[in-house]
Amino acid sequence: MGGYGGSGNWTYGDYLMLHDLLKLQGDERGVSSDEMHFIIVHQTFELWFKQIIRELTEARDILGQIPVPEDDVPRAVDHLARTTEIFRLMANQWTVLETLTPQGFLAFRDGLGTASGFESFQMREFEALLGLEADDRLFGVDPLETFRKLAERGGEDKDVLERLEARVQEDSLYGSLKRWIERTPIMGSSYGSAGDEETVEGYVREHLKAHRRIGDQAVEKMASLGNRDPGSVRERMDSAHESATAFLIPDGNVSRVRAGLLFIESYRELPLLTWPRRLIDAFVELEEAMAKWRHDHARMVERIIGKRTGTGGTSGVDYLDATARYRIFKDLWEVRTILVKPQDRPELRNSEFYGYQVDS
Repeated sequence: MGGYGGSGNWTYGDYLMLHDLLKLQGDERGVSSDEMHFIIVHQTFELWFKQIIRELTEARDILGQIPVPEDDVPRAVDHLARTTEIFRLMANQWTVLETLTPQGFLAFRDGLGTASGFESFQMREFEALLGLEADDRLFGVDPLETFRKLAERGGEDKDVLERLEARVQEDSLYGSLKRWIERTPIMGSSYGSAGDEETVEGYVREHLKAHRRIGDQAVEKMASLGNRDPGSVRERMDSAHESATAFLIPDGNVSRVRAGLLFIESYRELPLLTWPRRLIDAFVELEEAMAKWRHDHARMVERIIGKRTGTGGTSGVDYLDATARYRIFKDLWEVRTILVKPQDRPELRNSEFYGYQVDS
């Protein structure tokens, strides 16, 4: 494996810095095979976190451009797809850790002290990069509080805090995505163009009419089938319609971001929307993989330590189960609730703008 770059001939060990890497697993402390296994699994996670941060940052930077070149959208999809596969791989990695028995873990657990996965600054960094809001965290916990305390020791801990504080101030990946979606042409109307607000509001109102009509038809069908409690069906349909209206017209003003998202999801067959919908699907797939990874983490912990308190003082498995319910890309999930059948959606106008011919 020689000949890398301009540094002369590399050996495999030189290129991968193996001599340094293989000194980091605690051999000098005389760790057991169980503890070395525990260390290696978590070091591997941190290496993958480093790659995740790189992939998500590049995807964020692509979507942060105004405008985003069409050729760059597939590149953003690739970054997200790789990150998704990393999370899937890490989910499988928990099964390796599950070969550690409860007694095997207890044998060295006290040596961990208060060290906790909550202190993984790279995890906090990629959560901030993704766009996880502090208000959405359990109990509104400030993720930087732990690192402010650690920073009092100075040195690298201080550097970590500065790095995290800088990341929190940056644009998030989800924020960049929403600003990109906001610029989606709707019914051939471009963002900021003359009459755009009227066109977008008209589209949203038409969609909501179709949504209401489908609900009414469902109530009538239930009544015709002899449903014993048509009133409860009506209440559910009314509630669903109120939620759809609040989603698209929050605080009485049409959300162009959500309207653009609805348009992309509703008219997925349009050639111009092929890559936008693939990008949105890539975000949903990524969050699904992350949720499964968190869920599998909780099951691994429960299998090894049961309901014990975590080393960092958290409630252990209950805390981890709760984090599996985190949702960052909320609108991408919620819009699916308010979609209507293709034959019921508003009639497409300016179809040629999207590279689609009705007569074809």
